[in-house]
Amino acid sequence: MKRKLNKALGWAIDGASTLGRAMTSALSSGAAQAPATQRHPGAPPGIEHLPDIHTPPEPGVVQIRVIDYAPEQLEEYVVDVEDFEGFLARERPAWVQVRWLDLDGLHPWVVERIRSAYDLHTLAAEDVLHVPQRPGIDTYGGHIFVKARALMVGDDALLAEQLSMFLCPNTLITLQERPGDVWTPVRERIRRNDSRVRRSGPDFLMYALLDAVVDHCFPLLEHYGDLLVDLEERALEAEDQRIQLEIQRRRRELVAIRRVLWPTREMVDALIRQDLPVMTEETQVFLRDVYGHSIQLLEIIETQREMCAGLSDLYMSSVSTRMNEVMKVLTVMSSLFIPVTFIAGVYGMNFQHIPELNWWWSYAAFWGVCITMVVGLLVYFRRKGWL
Repeated sequence: MKRKLNKALGWAIDGASTLGRAMTSALSSGAAQAPATQRHPGAPPGIEHLPDIHTPPEPGVVQIRVIDYAPEQLEEYVVDVEDFEGFLARERPAWVQVRWLDLDGLHPWVVERIRSAYDLHTLAAEDVLHVPQRPGIDTYGGHIFVKARALMVGDDALLAEQLSMFLCPNTLITLQERPGDVWTPVRERIRRNDSRVRRSGPDFLMYALLDAVVDHCFPLLEHYGDLLVDLEERALEAEDQRIQLEIQRRRRELVAIRRVLWPTREMVDALIRQDLPVMTEETQVFLRDVYGHSIQLLEIIETQREMCAGLSDLYMSSVSTRMNEVMKVLTVMSSLFIPVTFIAGVYGMNFQHIPELNWWWSYAAFWGVCITMVVGLLVYFRRKGWL
């Protein structure tokens, strides 16, 4: 596990910067990409009724990458949208054992062409376009549809995108909302002739992609762990009044991560337990490792959520302690000047017969009494441990 976490931390730096910049840029500047379609109440199921299904996307909206491989041969290339229909109609080379069709960007025209070419169910195609979907698995005859979500931190904000996967015989199709992902290590493994993924089928490739998505949450939660440690130090100081809002913000983000990982665990468990014709028993054994990681992530999230609740109590306790210190100082100051104020009030009255007023040393006596009382009270408070 330690070796796997170190590996995840290594590639997470590159993946986080790439995907984080891409997602942040797309959200802030409105980069060229097809917006996700909105499902209206009462609309017919499927995607055949969508208005853009017969209109190809603009150049740059959808990026299509293909990796064909076998144990002894590999070919990677990019397909232009203009040639996409012709690519789907052509027979794949005889040597190809596994084809990975990876698309960045969503558009009804592209999704419909894939659905028709691979005989995918129209409800699955609808879930691809109507994002976000709850992570899960749907079985449709000769193929399965897996919905997952990738989590990322960009510009100190939690980002997420849907990952749709179609596992067909000898083919894996992945569709992402926008460019940038955490699958660079998987591609590097495919390029090595001696890797297990090169010797296995598309189901093992799907396992490797899901494993990368789940393992990427470890450095993500480590990042949140560092944030909580910093918040704890700031909560102890209780000088920043915005600390309470930031604690609640981190708590909401952890809840959002939990809402993704909880159904992800159920989805992986379904892949392990169900008898799927496109899933081998060997791959299901490897999926148990992903299932174990998802449980471990949920345990980390629960611990961090408890830390957030504890930080709120810690901040309020620190504020109360500082307030008590202030009140103690004010109380001590009031106690010192109450007897002095009493004496000054008595000798400040306008009675005609106050004998001490006519004594020539009365002014010095007044200050002597006042100083004696103040010093005496200070010594008393000191001995009682109040100072």
